[in-house]
Amino acid sequence: MKKWLIGALLVTLAGCSKVNMESYDQIKAGMSYAEVKQVLGEADRCEEKLANTQCIWGSDEKYIKVNFVSDAAVYFDHKGLMPE
Repeated sequence: MKKWLIGALLVTLAGCSKVNMESYDQIKAGMSYAEVKQVLGEADRCEEKLANTQCIWGSDEKYIKVNFVSDAAVYFDHKGLMPE
C-alpha cells in the first residue's frame, strides 16, 4: 500500500511540471525574470556572466532555457518538449 501511495504521488507531481510546450509558448522576448517565473516557477539553476544571466528549468533531457540581459528575456530555447 505504501509503495502504491508513493508511486501515485510521483505520477501526480510529474504531471504538474511546467516544463512543457504550453508554458514555453507563453514566454516572450522582453519578459522579466519575475514574469517568466510566474509561468515556469523558480528556475532549477541560473548562471550569471557579465550582463547575461542564463536560467534553466528542467533537466538535461527536458528543459526550457532563457537568457536574460538587463532582466529582459532575449533568447529562449527548449529541448525534449512535445507539442500538446
